[in-house]
Amino acid sequence: MLTLKQIEYVVNTMGDMYPDAHCELIHDNPFELVIAVALSAQCTDALVNKVTKNLFTKI
Repeated sequence: MLTLKQIEYVVNTMGDMYPDAHCELIHDNPFELVIAVALSAQCTDALVNKVTKNLFTKI
């Protein structure tokens, strides 16, 4: 298990390496993001965004 100091180092390093990175998945809260990430493991982010647009209105 990583220490808090190690986690902070990794997060900061990733931020330095990818300063313009952003999430391609459309979501309004952490729960929706978890669902979108699970779906994106099986298909493209574009298709996930298309499907979750209607799905998230039902939750």
